[in-house]
Amino acid sequence: MISIRLRYRSLSTHLYHLHSLPTGPFSSFCISLSSLSQVVTGQSAQNANQETPVLLNYLTNTLDFPKPKALTVSDRFPGVRSVEKTELAVQFFKSIGFTDAQIQSAVCCVPQILFADVEKTLKPKIQLLQELGITGSDLGRLMSTKTVILTRSLDKILKPCIEVLNKVLINGTANGDWFRILRRCEWVIYRSPHLRLIPNISYLQSVGIVESQLSSLLKRQPHLFSMPGSKLKKLVSEVIDIGFSTDSRMLVHGLHTVSCISRECLSRKLLLIQRSGFSKSECMVMFRRAPGLFRSSEEKIQLGLKFFLGMVKLKKSIIVQCPLLLMFSMEDRVIPRHQVLKLIKSKKLVKKDPSFCFVMQLTEHRFLEKFVLRFTEHAEELLMAYKGHLLELGRKGQSGALKLPLCAGSGEGPDYKGL
Repeated sequence: MISIRLRYRSLSTHLYHLHSLPTGPFSSFCISLSSLSQVVTGQSAQNANQETPVLLNYLTNTLDFPKPKALTVSDRFPGVRSVEKTELAVQFFKSIGFTDAQIQSAVCCVPQILFADVEKTLKPKIQLLQELGITGSDLGRLMSTKTVILTRSLDKILKPCIEVLNKVLINGTANGDWFRILRRCEWVIYRSPHLRLIPNISYLQSVGIVESQLSSLLKRQPHLFSMPGSKLKKLVSEVIDIGFSTDSRMLVHGLHTVSCISRECLSRKLLLIQRSGFSKSECMVMFRRAPGLFRSSEEKIQLGLKFFLGMVKLKKSIIVQCPLLLMFSMEDRVIPRHQVLKLIKSKKLVKKDPSFCFVMQLTEHRFLEKFVLRFTEHAEELLMAYKGHLLELGRKGQSGALKLPLCAGSGEGPDYKGL
């Protein structure tokens, strides 16, 4: 303790003598050095505030980038001293119809395109996409979000992948298929076709998914063609375990459904149907007959079950045999046609009630021909029963909400006993 006090007193004494030093050359030198340091520091800060990076300035002033986005891009390229290449790239994109918003989006996705060589890199790849039928506004819409395509090698990746997939597609360049495929999954042309594309196509063909079915699957679920082979095989195995056969043309539809919804979602929909009185085995029959049903929302499935079982009094066995019924639009098809059938029965226009499934699956033209126009004396009334329901919904502004009581009406509906 005594030692600490002595040291404290000694330190205080030194500080007192330091403050009491007389002014002189040394003191003046220290003050001058301190002042110079402050001047230099202040000048540097002022210069830093005045100098705006050329890329940041170009993005904000020429392309109307929001400041935060422009900073994000500019900070990735701090060494840029000229925007000459950037101006050429932007001019090229504008020349092929890209809007400022699309250019902004593309740059945010892949900032490197600002420095790509127009003649050697950008133009050849854009021309390849145009040859696939992706032109005009579609080109800007695609590239604004799938800009990564422009980073792929033209000769090593893009052309080989497109060559492989063109063999699968049927008239893909003529009907906009390439645009839809790349909008859904640009990864089909992201890596060498020998890594995933070719092996996956060969595997799908080996389990019976060929020609038009393979083409249809590519258009709807292109990610299946670019996923790891082990994952694809696992999905197909799950579909086969459900009861699909490799020689069945329904296998591709089962794969489509299993690949685009989670197992939890599928389980919820199966339980929803079971709660309406169907057994597990009946649910699986429905899945095998109409896999697409399980891509519908739970609300749509529940509404359909409530209508068919509760209001139409349809037998469960009919729904099991024809689960497509639950996939049809309630407002546009099911309810209006049910109204027409009720009116036909009440006027005794037919001797035998038609099959409900048959009626629901008819095309619009065929339905009008067979159940409306053929009854010339009642055609106007039948047409009103068919279209009046939709008109009423339109007048009330209820296009989004469906009220089942509209189907009740007076009198009983047809007794749908069979298929």
